[in-house]
Amino acid sequence: MALYIARRTGIALLLIWIVATLVFMVLHIVPGDPAELLLSLGGTAPDPAIVADLRRQLGLDQPISTQYFTYLAGLLQGDLGRSLQDGHSVSEEVALRLPRTLELIVVAVLLASATGIPLGTLAALRVGSRLDGLLSVAAGIALSVPVFVIGTLAVLVFAQKLRLVPAGGYTPFLADPVRHLTLVLMPSCTMALSLWAVILRITRSSVLEVLSRDFVRAVRAKGVAPRRIVMSHVLRNALIPVITVIGLHAGTLLGSTVLIEFVFNWPGLSGYLVRAVEARDYPEVVGIILVISFLFIFLNLLIDLLYAVLDPRVRHAA
Repeated sequence: MALYIARRTGIALLLIWIVATLVFMVLHIVPGDPAELLLSLGGTAPDPAIVADLRRQLGLDQPISTQYFTYLAGLLQGDLGRSLQDGHSVSEEVALRLPRTLELIVVAVLLASATGIPLGTLAALRVGSRLDGLLSVAAGIALSVPVFVIGTLAVLVFAQKLRLVPAGGYTPFLADPVRHLTLVLMPSCTMALSLWAVILRITRSSVLEVLSRDFVRAVRAKGVAPRRIVMSHVLRNALIPVITVIGLHAGTLLGSTVLIEFVFNWPGLSGYLVRAVEARDYPEVVGIILVISFLFIFLNLLIDLLYAVLDPRVRHAA
């Protein structure tokens, strides 16, 4: 197990270095002067003196090799540079906003998993029943409606019409825990809906596939209780593809939070990225892209380790 963890961790670190290097290379491969592009507004040519000053700020006047090693050294120290707009530390701003975005994603994944896996298992155990058909229709509807439409409807119905929850905004947990959890609930549920539908469908198909295997028939022939068969044998094998789907979609939720944070006025990392792109703030954009990429790699590492826990064959084959 230790060797498996070491191998997977090494691959993850290699991927992080590759991603960081690719981001650096893109800056220098794309035609044109990055400093000049950042200062070009409305097609007006910027002052050469201002361009030269920005190049010095970004370190673009140094040799590429020096820039590259300075860039890597900064990343190793957790330094993502400083904003061109107000000079604040990008690392500090990311550290402030990232937990807010991750909170929405974690709550959404937990809600979707806690409901999607049991309902998907139930649908598989009662395949062809009315419940199975009803859940399939509900999952199809959840997948068909865009997340921003669901969010807008949720604000209209639950916030404006029924007045059950606030329409949006953010309150720190320590300042007001109840209001904070209330504000988290609606955007997280909105994000969880499409993931719930995917988890339900994958769980249903995976459980059905495992139920048809020979070892399940053998366990049944021994007279083992149906509940124990499902909990101890079927779900343990059926959850591997489900975990894959959860991990992949949790990564994509980092992108879909852009719309969610806009609809619910949530001050997270995605909104910060949109603002940075609009302002052409290169250090902010690069820093946020790197953080999101590193999170996605870490998430895949976590999935690989969960594989090994659920299926010993995975770690023995690695």
